[in-house]
Amino acid sequence: MPRIPSARRPTSSVRRRPALSTSSAVVLLMTGCAVVSGFDASAQSRPESELRVGGLGTLSLPASAPASPSGVVPLLQTLFPGTSSVPSPSPSPQASRSTARAVVPANRDALLSAKLHKTMASTSASLSVAVVDLDDTSRAQYGVKAGRTYDTASIVKVDILATLLLKAQDEHRGLTAAEKSYASSMIRVSDNAATDALWGIIGGAGGLDAANRRLGLKGTTAGAGGLWGLTQTTAPDQLILLSAVFGEESPLTASSRSYARTLMGRIADGQDWGVSAAGRTVGLKNGWLPRSATGLWDINSIGEVSVDGHAYLVAVVSKGNVSMGSGISLVERAAKSAVSALTT
Repeated sequence: MPRIPSARRPTSSVRRRPALSTSSAVVLLMTGCAVVSGFDASAQSRPESELRVGGLGTLSLPASAPASPSGVVPLLQTLFPGTSSVPSPSPSPQASRSTARAVVPANRDALLSAKLHKTMASTSASLSVAVVDLDDTSRAQYGVKAGRTYDTASIVKVDILATLLLKAQDEHRGLTAAEKSYASSMIRVSDNAATDALWGIIGGAGGLDAANRRLGLKGTTAGAGGLWGLTQTTAPDQLILLSAVFGEESPLTASSRSYARTLMGRIADGQDWGVSAAGRTVGLKNGWLPRSATGLWDINSIGEVSVDGHAYLVAVVSKGNVSMGSGISLVERAAKSAVSALTT
């Protein structure tokens, strides 16, 4: 059973903050597929057309819910107006809570591309990155192309949690004791059996897709046939999801956001790789899975990091990695380059 590389940083202590506004600087580190002990290749026995997701157990399907607009959408659509890979200039500088550095107008996308040039020249993997500094709204993205999506693996667990919280809000209730237990296991240790249970509770693929319409995730489609780890997504969509959890302009209530942030800030030791390499970890979720047909790995990481008083939302998704270790290294280098593109 593949193991996470041993040279991992200890889990950072999480500094709890009041509810964040859309001008706040936050970055949530969330990532894909994991089990308490790492990847469980024997958890699924499926055709070659499907894949073995880290710790994925058997999954179920069902229903949907009404969609409604979200204040989170205008914010992230302003920051990432499209899925074109053509670089666009950063927005004009705005006042920042940190006066340690000035925001210099630049073509951040081109700068990030230049920083990743050598890294991507040395791999055959496909990579997409999106980052935003919520203090001054500077942003950058790389490898974001129309129609290109990536398997979520276990980063979808954050999406499932958000869907569960929306469902409870709609029903004017809090989470049950069982739901809380499942949610904690799903996020903190990336337990797949707990995720299976919550997948059924939220209504499976239909429930996730309906919630994503409310959250503003336009490029994300739930995995069919109960395979939640095969949900398709984009890096910019993951920033929208993170903003829904860490911002105030969100369909999620303040208490729902606080609950989600608390779980994401308490990820189990050994699962703190990925975008956490770019700064002090605030929140995190990672995902990894091998494609059974090719033996190549999908490695994803999303979350929030803090650097020099600024908070960054960072999302890195990748596929076609020759090993889990090489994929983690690629994702970490991409995360560092993304944040560096906004601090240079």
